[in-house]
Amino acid sequence: MKKKESKISTMKKCAVLLASAMLLATGCGKGDEKTIDGSVQNIQPEELGSEASGSTSGTGQTGQAQGSGTGSAPAANGAASGEGYAFSYNGTVIEVDADAAPILAVLGDPVSYFEAQSCAFEGMDKMYTYNSFELDTYPNGSKDYVSTVILKDDSVATAEGICIGDSREKLLQAYPDGGKEEDGMIVYEKGNMRLCFIIKGDEVVSIEYRSTVLN
Repeated sequence: MKKKESKISTMKKCAVLLASAMLLATGCGKGDEKTIDGSVQNIQPEELGSEASGSTSGTGQTGQAQGSGTGSAPAANGAASGEGYAFSYNGTVIEVDADAAPILAVLGDPVSYFEAQSCAFEGMDKMYTYNSFELDTYPNGSKDYVSTVILKDDSVATAEGICIGDSREKLLQAYPDGGKEEDGMIVYEKGNMRLCFIIKGDEVVSIEYRSTVLN
């Protein structure tokens, strides 16, 4: 299958990087940003500031956010409890508001990594870019939690079978109920998460799983 990349995701990433740099320059937080491109084989998720809570065996198990960050922790009935839409990659389930450490350990080394001081929490917001998707995290207490998952091309799809390049008609058939149209997106909400399909013309051009904890 020929990969079709999301231009919206690329533009979003550039905007995030620029915004992070501007926030750092204006004194949003403390410390320096850190960017790693290319091979990062010697860098493990634990070394990037995430800590696993207990052992897992590649199942992408999720946990609830705890700690005393400056933002609010995910609610008990949020996506991390299995109530929201989830993205699955090679058998690993990735939910927003899930403990990021065990997920990152299973996914392995990212293609690139970026971090910047969080303006919502105490600690670093982090961006892990893989071949077909991007995983972003937010800090809360001593752990990092999944804030966003962005699908980058048509080699990956939602659990309901929708990928970038699919038609609006196919999207509505896969998700017949509960969607709301806003700002060029069709949005589905469950628990503490939003599944957002950005539409251009009659085509899905970006797919994003987002936590509402940062809203």
